[in-house]
Amino acid sequence: MLDFSTYRRFKALQNKPIMAIDFGFKVVGTAFFCPGRDPFPYLGEKIIFKSQTETINSLKKIIEDESIEVIVLGIPYYLDGKESETTKLIKHFGKLVRESFPCVEFYEQDETLTTKAAEERMQNSPQFNFKIDMTMIDCVAATIILEDFIRS
Repeated sequence: MLDFSTYRRFKALQNKPIMAIDFGFKVVGTAFFCPGRDPFPYLGEKIIFKSQTETINSLKKIIEDESIEVIVLGIPYYLDGKESETTKLIKHFGKLVRESFPCVEFYEQDETLTTKAAEERMQNSPQFNFKIDMTMIDCVAATIILEDFIRS
């Protein structure tokens, strides 16, 4: 099991509920972690993407229900660090999130290869019967985004 308490961000965000978002144009995955309260980041719920407005409304309910104080949005880049069209679209969504929730701290986190890492994690986990579960992959990717954020 990973110990996140030694990381600088863990200490800086202690007792602040964090939600990570793996944004997709089909499914939006979420994950949660409250440093100092939770032992590790955990899977959240998935949101079926219909529109950015509906996704923001779904996030609003989650933020209120979970008392979220910090949002971490995964941003995909090419392996060389350059932006794709998808990167630009997700950054635009991030702008909408920041505007919709001005009282919530907002961070972007590089999510390059998190879906691949999520597949590997599922294949090595009894929680997923050692199989890739495409219905949960976005939430597992969001968990990895959150873990990477705490470590960065």
